[in-house]
Amino acid sequence: MARTTTASLSSTQGLTNARTRLVGTRTGVLADLAVYLVRGARLIWSFISRLARQVASVVTALGWSMLALVAIAFVVGYTAGWAEFVAVAWAGTVILIAASLFLIGGAAHEIRLTMPHDRVVVGDRAVGALIVRNPLRRRLLGAKIEIPVGEGLLELPLPSLAGGASHDDVFTVPTTKRGIIRIGPVRTVRADPIGLVRREHLWAASVELYVHPRTVSVPSTSTGFVRDLEGQATRDLTSSDIAFHALREYQPGDDRRYIHWRSTARQGVHMVRQFEETRRSHLMVALSLAGADYESEEQFELAVSVAGSLGVRAIRDGRTVSVVASERTPEFAKRKVFAARTLRTVTPTRLLDDLASIEYAGSALGVVDLARVTAEQVTGISVAFLVLGSPPTVAQLRTAAAAFPAGVEVVAVVCDAGFAPGLTRVGELTVLTVGFLEDLQKSLARSRAA
Repeated sequence: MARTTTASLSSTQGLTNARTRLVGTRTGVLADLAVYLVRGARLIWSFISRLARQVASVVTALGWSMLALVAIAFVVGYTAGWAEFVAVAWAGTVILIAASLFLIGGAAHEIRLTMPHDRVVVGDRAVGALIVRNPLRRRLLGAKIEIPVGEGLLELPLPSLAGGASHDDVFTVPTTKRGIIRIGPVRTVRADPIGLVRREHLWAASVELYVHPRTVSVPSTSTGFVRDLEGQATRDLTSSDIAFHALREYQPGDDRRYIHWRSTARQGVHMVRQFEETRRSHLMVALSLAGADYESEEQFELAVSVAGSLGVRAIRDGRTVSVVASERTPEFAKRKVFAARTLRTVTPTRLLDDLASIEYAGSALGVVDLARVTAEQVTGISVAFLVLGSPPTVAQLRTAAAAFPAGVEVVAVVCDAGFAPGLTRVGELTVLTVGFLEDLQKSLARSRAA
C-alpha cells in the first residue's frame, strides 16, 4: 500500500494546474493528420483575423460602402444578366485597386514638432517648426502631414525624401483669441483622393501654446491708493515695531531691549516703549466670472486684461498681491458653491498662464458673493480691486464694497468696451469706468489725484 502511494506521488510530480488538450491514446497517421489540420486551421484563422484588422483600420466608411456596392453589382449583374451592373462592378473594382495603391509606402520618418515661443500675447504671431527626416538609406515616398491646432486642422504636403535627407517646414498658429491652444500630435496620412482608404501614423507629441491676455504698463505709483511702500501704521498696538506710540509700565514678558531708561529713572519704575503696528500694503484683485456681470465677450476680455495689468504691475513692484476669480457651481449641484479660485502670483508669467485659461459662465459667483468670499479668505487687504462688466448697479457695487473691513480701499473697475472713461465716488467706494485698456493708466492717475 505504501508503494502504491509513493508511485502515485512520483507520477504526478511536476504537474501544474494549466489546462491542455489531450489526444488520448490515439496514434498513427490519422491522429497526426488531425493535429496538423487543427494547427493549420489556427494559423490560417490568425492570418485572416490579422489581415481583417489591418483592412478595417485603413478602409473608411465610404470605402466600405463602395465595397458593398461592388459586391451587389456583381451579384445582380451576373444573376440578372444586366450589363450595366457588370460594368459598374468592374469599374468599382478598378477604383478600389487604384485607391489601395496610395497606401504603398513605409512609415519610417522621424518627425519633431517645436514651438520657438510657447507663450505669446493675443494677436501676436506664433510660429511652429516641423522637422522631418528619413533615417533609412532608401527613398521614402511623399505623404500628407496633419497637425491638429486647437479645434482646427493644418495640412502640409510632405515630399519624397532620399535616404538621410530632411525636410523643414514652418507654419503659423492663429492667436486671435486668448486661451491655451493644443498643437499636435503630428500624424502622417496616406489616402486616395476620393477618400476610400486612409492610413494614419502618429509621430511627435502634442505641445501647448499659451495665448496671454493683452496687458498695459501701469506705473507703480498708479497701482494706487497706498501711499507707503514699506508699510503703513495702524491703530493696533504692539511691543515691537517701527512707529513709536507711547510709554507704559513694564510688564512681565516684555522685551528688556525696549526699556526707556531715562523715563525709568524719572518715574522710579521700569518704562517700556509701545509701538503702532505697521503693515505692508496688500493688493487684492478680484475678477468676476459671472455671465450676468457682462453684456458681451468684449467686456469680459477687457476685464481679464485689466486684472492682468494690475496683477503684473504689483508683482513686478514686489508687493503682496492676491488675484482671485469666481468659482463655478457644478451642474446639478444641490446648492451654490461659495468659493473663489486663487490664481498664481509667483511670477507675471504664471499669473498670465492662469488668466489664459479662465472663461466666464452663468453658474459662477457674481461680484457681490465674490466680494464676501474674498473678504473672508484673504486677510490683511489694503486695496481691493473689483473687476467686472457694466450690468451690476451702483447699489450692488456698494453692497460688494461693504463686505470688506473698515479701512480697506475698494475700487470697482467697470469694463465697458468702447465707453468713455470716467471716475465716480460713491461714499467710500471708487468706481472707475474703462472703455479701452489704455484708459486704465489715466483712470488710475485721476483717481489717485482725486
